[in-house]
Amino acid sequence: MVLGFAVLLVCQLVGEIASRGLGLPVPGPVLGLVLLVAGFAVWGRGRTDAEVAASPAARVGDGLLSNLGLLFVPAGVGVIQYGGLLKAQALALALALVGSTALTLAVTVLVFVGVSRLMGHRAADEAPDNRGDAA
Repeated sequence: MVLGFAVLLVCQLVGEIASRGLGLPVPGPVLGLVLLVAGFAVWGRGRTDAEVAASPAARVGDGLLSNLGLLFVPAGVGVIQYGGLLKAQALALALALVGSTALTLAVTVLVFVGVSRLMGHRAADEAPDNRGDAA
């Protein structure tokens, strides 16, 4: 468990050092996550899913994910602390939330359609009739 947590923290630290040292506009933890995913991709080659799932970092990750709700408590407290500012900017926040949600849905649809075309999936009306009706 300690080894797995150390792997996560080292990836975050390396990401933070890279972000600040190179002056990148990407947060350090995001770079650390990319490093962790790349490390798992390299380390996981030739291993079964069970072996990867039994790794120390995967077990720690599962533990953190099972308690994910607790990790949002500090952020929630921070939001409540700025209640007056939230009231003053309520309309702008509501428009931003609705607009970003609509934009996300539109982009998701476009990506889905694009990937479907790339993969060569046929539309439902073009699909062969496989109902099993024998003549």
